[in-house]
Amino acid sequence: MANRHRGEIAAQLDGKAMTLCLTLGALAELEDAFGEADMLALAERFEAGRLSASDAVKVIGAGLRGAGHDIDDGAVAMMRCGQGAAGYVDIVARLLTATFGTQAEEASGAAAADVTASAHKAQGAGASGARRPFPGAA
Repeated sequence: MANRHRGEIAAQLDGKAMTLCLTLGALAELEDAFGEADMLALAERFEAGRLSASDAVKVIGAGLRGAGHDIDDGAVAMMRCGQGAAGYVDIVARLLTATFGTQAEEASGAAAADVTASAHKAQGAGASGARRPFPGAA
């Protein structure tokens, strides 16, 4: 079971409940993956509110490994999430919030809202038909 006080979150991936945590080692892994000099630069990157699919793979993978799962990013990229793209962004947003605080949640929440609105537009639903991908998203 995830312990929020330790920076852990719970997520459903491939139909399984999994714990994710950005430990110090996981954060060092992300600094290397994104070419950032330190944790502050890493946090600022996520606060920008832009999240690519490869960013999500790296963050989710680091979070899984930080929680003790033996999995590489290739396997993470093949995992399924019940809510599609918005679900992946939700996992990243909750994980970053557990690690960095509310500013990361606001930035990631905006990205999730953009992903959901774009998906609805592509399906012909328009922006007015967009659902909130997770509680607290704009």
